[in-house]
Amino acid sequence: MRAQTAPADLASSLTDDVVASGSETIAVPTPSTGETLHELPRSSAADVHDAIARARLAQLSWARAGFAARRRILLAAHDLILERREEMLDLIQLESGKTRGQGIEEIFQAVSVTRYNAIAARKVLRGRAVRSGIPTVAATRVRFAPKGVAGVITPWNYALSLAAMDVVPALAAGCAVVQKADDQGALSILALRRAFIDAGVPEALWAVVTGDAAEVGEALTDEAEYICFTGSTATGRRIAEKAGRRLVGASLELGGKNPLLVLDDADPAEAAANAAHACFSAMGQLCVSIERIYVDQKIAGEFQRALVERLRSAKLGASLGFGADFGSLASAAQLARVEAHLADAVAKGATVLVGGKARPDLGPWVFEPTILTGVTPEMDVYAEETFGAIASLYLVASDDEAVLAANASQYGLNAAVFTASPRRGQRVADALAAGSVNINEGYRGAFASVAAPMGGVKQSGVGRRNGEAGLLRFVEPVTISRTTGLLQLPRTSDEYEAQAPLLLLLARALKAVGRA
Repeated sequence: MRAQTAPADLASSLTDDVVASGSETIAVPTPSTGETLHELPRSSAADVHDAIARARLAQLSWARAGFAARRRILLAAHDLILERREEMLDLIQLESGKTRGQGIEEIFQAVSVTRYNAIAARKVLRGRAVRSGIPTVAATRVRFAPKGVAGVITPWNYALSLAAMDVVPALAAGCAVVQKADDQGALSILALRRAFIDAGVPEALWAVVTGDAAEVGEALTDEAEYICFTGSTATGRRIAEKAGRRLVGASLELGGKNPLLVLDDADPAEAAANAAHACFSAMGQLCVSIERIYVDQKIAGEFQRALVERLRSAKLGASLGFGADFGSLASAAQLARVEAHLADAVAKGATVLVGGKARPDLGPWVFEPTILTGVTPEMDVYAEETFGAIASLYLVASDDEAVLAANASQYGLNAAVFTASPRRGQRVADALAAGSVNINEGYRGAFASVAAPMGGVKQSGVGRRNGEAGLLRFVEPVTISRTTGLLQLPRTSDEYEAQAPLLLLLARALKAVGRA
């Protein structure tokens, strides 16, 4: 286990890349000690405007470079991320307080996303011929034009991997990016960007700005041709309203109150071990982590005992390296939110099964993973996203009861099912209202499937990242059709009268041969 030390030279070098014309900075603390990790420059609305103007110029040549050139550069960045992984892992831990293992998840996700988009972009986005309305008389093709500058707003909790999931497909599609980084995740994002710049991405093509959301975030969403946002549902609604007024597209991954269903045929001890990780990876500060556990009453006693023991024996800490099973909350604000949800629940009758205490001996914002029972609708923790170290345990009598309870939420981002039967797991998964469902895993199966779309339903967002959908959001499909000269299409009433029987015959013939 290594001591937490702020990489002052590296931080200074990276923060020089922030687009900021003024001298104002803000002190960013580390969860390991609460002390200042580095001073982050502050951008302004004018800086955002300038960054977008430069990005638009850079995007013109980047789009013309073609798929092969972009693929080569992105794959070179893929290799640089792997080469610089230890440096990036240190930054991830120092900024977020998560464990080294959860940092590895971020590195793996970033390289997976980069590799997929580098290789898949040409196949997904190259122009293609499609059947015209009148075969042989007209020939039709569809091409995909990059939208221009994508505005990406990235939170602190999984800054490196979430940045990759939005920025890399935009680059692969031929777009430029201006990204607003959260203060607490800026170094991770800047280190990721540096790898891409060193691989050959033009510096102006991917700009990073920081600063107050009311100024910098608003300026970005005022000008970008497409908006990617990851964060709260309340903020997502405001961005959606602005995008709607401007008639630009947006993908919004928002809040979640994600359920886990433990069916009566699951192994209680194995399910408890997996549930502990599903709930408290990154101390619950993950959009797809579990906050609600529905366990069948037939195995509830065994599951509960195993879960409590698992969490009581877990190693907590905020040091660099692989010394801890669970890390720290990321900030004083996160600690305050967790404590407020816990106090409200206990005051209204909830019971703490395990955890429930801050651990300042391990770090200023370390909090024990906490499981509650007896949670009722009047408690804040019942329906509100805690986004921290609390999960609630509920007993159910059947699969149907578990599904109904899981779906009785305004959110629908991720869900999980634990069972010994793949067929039963699939049946339950099909009934859950969520953008992704994991069977016998909490979130990593779907999260790591970068060729598959990821996003939420209901109040958990609109649009999808990853897979073909993640690439297609950054382009405009353009239909180009030309007449072949084989037959002149009708223009006068006499010509329409003469050709009408032929057109009707064509429609019947196409249906008869099964042509769309």
